[in-house]
Amino acid sequence: MRLAASVTAVAAALLLAGCASGDAGSKDAGRKSAPPGDSSAVTLADATRPIPAGTGPVKISVSDFNSTFSAMKKLKPVTKAGRGLVGVLLPDAAGSDRSTRFDAPYLKRAFSTAGLPSSLLIVQNALGSDATQFSEAQAAIVRGARVLILDPLDSGVGQAIESYAKRHGVSVIDYDWLTLGGSRGYYVSFDDVAVGKAMGLGLASCVSAWHVKGPKVIVMKGAPTDPRAVLLAQGYDEVLAPYFTSGRWTDVANPAGTWTPAVALSEFIQQYSAHPGINAALRPHDLISGPIISYLKGKGIKAKAFPVTGQQATLPGLRNVLAGYQCGTAYEPDYLEAQGAAAVALFLRARLKPPASLLNGRFKDPQSKASVPSVLFKPVWVTAKNMKSTVIADKYVTVAQLCAAPYAAACKAAGITR
Repeated sequence: MRLAASVTAVAAALLLAGCASGDAGSKDAGRKSAPPGDSSAVTLADATRPIPAGTGPVKISVSDFNSTFSAMKKLKPVTKAGRGLVGVLLPDAAGSDRSTRFDAPYLKRAFSTAGLPSSLLIVQNALGSDATQFSEAQAAIVRGARVLILDPLDSGVGQAIESYAKRHGVSVIDYDWLTLGGSRGYYVSFDDVAVGKAMGLGLASCVSAWHVKGPKVIVMKGAPTDPRAVLLAQGYDEVLAPYFTSGRWTDVANPAGTWTPAVALSEFIQQYSAHPGINAALRPHDLISGPIISYLKGKGIKAKAFPVTGQQATLPGLRNVLAGYQCGTAYEPDYLEAQGAAAVALFLRARLKPPASLLNGRFKDPQSKASVPSVLFKPVWVTAKNMKSTVIADKYVTVAQLCAAPYAAACKAAGITR
């Protein structure tokens, strides 16, 4: 899950205006003519077109996906039944390399394993530019994309792209990040409530393992305007509530919430100064936890004395886990999202409805109120004990990165060696 992207009204307005001016006249204005028999508009014949005879029913579910990508082979008949290109629109802004390191290669591998030729897959990166992402969407549709997998840079450009695609009969899947107020047909991401629960359970386990007496907890949140932050909180609040209501733990503070690390640190310092007995913290992201852990170290807090949670399995977060300053981190393997999105895209490309076994949930768009059919994955709670079999085995981080000085001894203690 990316941290919340800010949306400016000016950018959204410019994009929407550009969308309108680039689509004057008929809904197919500006597009190349489709090959004979390959209209992008959905027809009854397309929607009911069966998988070629003799292939049998295609059965696939969320639980089938793993790091081997072998489940994608099941979709070869669906790929064969489809027509047209698939476009992938990634957002990476300055300082982020997730798209190039993980999303792009995993999506390419997923489609390739399912039998889609590379010539029928367009993968593009907006490099942090709304205008670029919108123009890349237009270009993909002109080239013949029947489906777009969209990780929107923000909801403004996401709405513009989805509106443009809808007018051109192109299906859109929101990938990792929901376009608020958008018109996409499907959403693929991680189950935010489950991620929140993983953090809550992780804190409870840590409080016990570290023998924290009389836990006095500060419960921190992401930005209150971010619907995903609300869902994360729903998950960990559900886990923590029994501890608070029973009196075993004390709920000391609940700051307003933010995704900005510096602001989160300020919130924590304010509450810690007012309540110096605080000795545990639920924090919803590694990037928020890091500065606070540094602050606590400066106050003389030792390892395995002040439980802290996190999310995203960042390198600093993983190092804090190894060093005993963070209980664990909720890891969301990108290869699962990539396979889920590719699977949905291949069904849509064949004008087939994705099976219920694949669509395991719904996500409510808080702006449009639409209930979006979704593929939602569960996170993995990573601790020092399972770090080697998860993030290291998945090559999410390398041993060389993780175990550089001064973390070599902590890596060795966790069984992680070069």
